[in-house]
Amino acid sequence: MWIFSNCGSKKMKAEVIPSTTRSASSTSHVSSSRRTSKSNQSPRGSSSVAASSSNDSNSYNKDSWKSSVSSGSSLSSLRESLPENPHLYDFKEIFSATNKFLSNKHSSSSSSTAWRCVIRGDDVIVFQRKFRRPIDAAELRDRLLVICKSHHSSLIKLRGASMSGGYIYLVYDYIKGASLADCLKNPKNPNFTILSDWMSRIQIAADLAHGLDYIHNSTGLEKKFIHNHIKSSSIIVTQSSSLNAKICHFGTAELCGETDSSLERDSSKPNSRFVKFEGTRGYMSPEFQSTGVPTHKSDLYAFGVVLLEILSGEEPLKYRQEKGNYVRVSLIETTREAVESGGVRRWMDKRLNDSYPEEVAEKMARLGLECVEDDPEKRPDISWVAGRISKLYLDSQSWTEKMGQLPPDFSVSMAPR
Repeated sequence: MWIFSNCGSKKMKAEVIPSTTRSASSTSHVSSSRRTSKSNQSPRGSSSVAASSSNDSNSYNKDSWKSSVSSGSSLSSLRESLPENPHLYDFKEIFSATNKFLSNKHSSSSSSTAWRCVIRGDDVIVFQRKFRRPIDAAELRDRLLVICKSHHSSLIKLRGASMSGGYIYLVYDYIKGASLADCLKNPKNPNFTILSDWMSRIQIAADLAHGLDYIHNSTGLEKKFIHNHIKSSSIIVTQSSSLNAKICHFGTAELCGETDSSLERDSSKPNSRFVKFEGTRGYMSPEFQSTGVPTHKSDLYAFGVVLLEILSGEEPLKYRQEKGNYVRVSLIETTREAVESGGVRRWMDKRLNDSYPEEVAEKMARLGLECVEDDPEKRPDISWVAGRISKLYLDSQSWTEKMGQLPPDFSVSMAPR
């Protein structure tokens, strides 16, 4: 049985990095969230910033808040009381919280290891990653100050970081739930998925699109971030009143030096080599595989692959046995074949039981293919994609309401084809 709940923030009890200067532009992410706000029935865009902040209301010092208002203090001084300043943890604190790194690992991969633990009263996940280039404490502090000002309900909050040797330790809020990959593919019961209805899937697609749009365009911090770790295993599906998605690892690429263009190989030096980069098979765009340099367009490519996973329930790459040989099956290729032949309905996840608006599903599949174009210049901007998914969400909602008003015997015509 799946158990879901949101992990609330707790009051910070120790020193944080002081935020010394703030420009007017640092509030623009609030105004931009109003620009994209929607009703409670529509997918959440950047307006969820306000909702996310309200969930942390117990982090305010209420008495000082009232006194500051009564004294007519400025908006900038009020912002200082918000729980957005990051911790720069002493390594000993990380070492102790993870029981000298002997605690059971929460997850492990070729690029990172994670432990769940409690630090300063907060239930957190500590990720250990290698630096792609050396970074000093001052630079880490400056980058953290920018990243931790970002707030969006589709992003898991970064609380702070620590360094030791060639490693960085990133401390994120712990969110109870399951990865999107596990929700779509349950190894113990392949015929079961918690995402068994259409609206839950398009809601997750909308959450991801708006979250990535925020990362790329709407932080209001005069900084355009790149995520570089978009994949179904890095997305948590959680539940409050409905199933929602949260993107893990925001800020990882920036803090580990993965986005530094200076790491690209100098073509004038034949013997120079790429700095080793990490990528996940099936999610890497052609240009990222060639250069190792992540961009907004490579993020969009990975998002497109995830979108196709949500629709089909299939993995990006898999192998099947044919006549004694193993043949690689690409989700992108099977999607193209389905769209071109008019067989999208046969391609869709059978566990949806054909209960979805077929026209919307086909438009979503075509949108996913636009995101995974080989030529990065042909891929759309994530803002346009997010708007498109929002429209398809509303179309799906109308379809669902219409289905609820139809006579009971209409289900006969909805039998699987």
